[in-house]
Amino acid sequence: MDLIEPLVRHFLGIFFLMIGLQFAGRTLGLYQRMGFSHINYGEKKTAPWWHRHTFNVFRTLILSVCIVRIFADIDGWLGVFGWLYQWPVLLLGMMVLLTSFASINYLQAYMHEEWRSGIDAGERNRTLLTHGPFGRSRNPLFISVMVGQFGFFLAFPSVFSLICLIAGVLVITRQASEEEKALARNFGAEFEEYRARVPRWF
Repeated sequence: MDLIEPLVRHFLGIFFLMIGLQFAGRTLGLYQRMGFSHINYGEKKTAPWWHRHTFNVFRTLILSVCIVRIFADIDGWLGVFGWLYQWPVLLLGMMVLLTSFASINYLQAYMHEEWRSGIDAGERNRTLLTHGPFGRSRNPLFISVMVGQFGFFLAFPSVFSLICLIAGVLVITRQASEEEKALARNFGAEFEEYRARVPRWF
């Protein structure tokens, strides 16, 4: 525990910082090349708008907490579950986070020009992905994100990370429903055939 706990503590701060930098760099690069933002908030005060802002709040909280934990002992304020805060669980959480990270990057690369964050009201994406990983699940990217959220809970088992996990799963499942409504409007019968053939999750 003397070696694993500091390793995972530092890993979490660096991991979430790099996630933020990667996401910012990717979206800026795509904007400069394509001429439009791949990040879509939706109309103000609609469900997707609230989902995006909720997700951003928790993402900022997670990053802030993980960085502060490198330099200060604030675990007492975050409700650590002592019975779970053991080195095998922490190490497993780190491995799950890395697996999620690799999976998300693979899926975003697989989507290529079709990748968006949120619902693209401009309907620039006219290709419905129905093959590869999208032939086994309609939302493999959301699954990978939720796996990562579970990995964070394992790497830092606490009331804080449990609240983040519950909020994250709720937001993602609701957002998946909203995005599928948009796909149904845009693709009509093609999406209905796809929905009948491929499950939403597994």
